[in-house]
Amino acid sequence: MSLSFEQAANKLMVALDFPDAEQAKGLIQTLEGIPCYMKVGMQLFYASGPDFVKVLKSRGYSVFLDLKMHDIPNTVKGGARSITRLGVDMFNLHAAGGFKMMTAAQEGIQAALEDDSSLKKPLLIAVTQLTSTNQETLNREIGIPGSVEQSVLAYAALAQKAGLDGVVASPLEVQAIKGQCGTAFMTVTPGIRPAGSESGDQSRTLTPGQAIGQGTDYIVVGRPITAASDPREAAEQIIEEMRQE
Repeated sequence: MSLSFEQAANKLMVALDFPDAEQAKGLIQTLEGIPCYMKVGMQLFYASGPDFVKVLKSRGYSVFLDLKMHDIPNTVKGGARSITRLGVDMFNLHAAGGFKMMTAAQEGIQAALEDDSSLKKPLLIAVTQLTSTNQETLNREIGIPGSVEQSVLAYAALAQKAGLDGVVASPLEVQAIKGQCGTAFMTVTPGIRPAGSESGDQSRTLTPGQAIGQGTDYIVVGRPITAASDPREAAEQIIEEMRQE
């Protein structure tokens, strides 16, 4: 059964990769009324801080805070506690930080919820391998043997063991992750490029329709929307393509 416009839009995460809040506000105004997620990454968060997250929440958006935490467990626990207090709907960390780090993040979330019972528990997901990572990068530079998919699946299993809600992975690994971890284990997939668009610095990509066809829960799209001459039209075209799968 095909998705409704709203169902498809709910699966779209728009990457607000802007240097400041003013440019980001221009885009969210352009996209007003489309019920998509907004993804706030390092560039925007470091420039505009928690206040911009609060702006997005006040406008009714679901927010994915993409800071990819990777540090000693106690530091990540504190970071997770602070992020939960912000009221975001989802945030992430690097699975490469290990089991103890991931469980510490869970403890940080729980501590924030105990501090303030009005808070909603955010989804916590783990980055497996960046979509810019190819086989040579994985083996020669990072020093991990085997294939990219083997590494992704190992990290996904570790994240599930730590009680996380899902992982960030390329759309090419979605079916393998779902097969190993079950369909309820969430996948968030960057590396989405509409047909005919440039791949940029992504190595492992699919189109929006192909990614939905693979069974992913959310797709992350940045430049094909943010750099388009008409961002709203670009977003609506992506949503329509998602609906047809």
